[in-house]
Amino acid sequence: MTLGRRENPGTDRRQFIWYAWGAALFGMFGQTGAGLLRFLQPRRVAGAFGTEIVAGQLDEFELGTVSQVTAGRFFVSRLEDGSLLALWQRCPHLGCTVVWRDADGRFRCPCHSSLFDPRGEVISGPAPRPMDIFPVRVVDGRVVVDTGRPMERDRFSASQPTRG
Repeated sequence: MTLGRRENPGTDRRQFIWYAWGAALFGMFGQTGAGLLRFLQPRRVAGAFGTEIVAGQLDEFELGTVSQVTAGRFFVSRLEDGSLLALWQRCPHLGCTVVWRDADGRFRCPCHSSLFDPRGEVISGPAPRPMDIFPVRVVDGRVVVDTGRPMERDRFSASQPTRG
């Protein structure tokens, strides 16, 4: 028998302390990492931007009018033929918020004075392309806009509006 050595080697106190520290650190960093990932994930609140939003009843949107839906950050443009376009209120030039000028019948970007018609096409200004649109569906007489899927476009085409 050797002095200072045990016959049946197992976990001594020093190894136990290292294992305990390792388990505590693993648990602490694991919980912190899980909490951080949960914090960084976008929240999807029903009826908020990034989800499907009910803009209103179809008969609320008169022909040839533009209505702002502030909760969804978009405009619903009811064209003369009765079709609908959901136009994102973000200017494609630098992302400023465009406003609808009812007196002029145009959208105007207050940052650099880009002008857009009711279909979102560029009339003048530095904007390189038309305003982005969101998919629109009419479900049971309600206008539903999916703000989670903005679509860039190069120009207006007859396939973009949704028939009401």
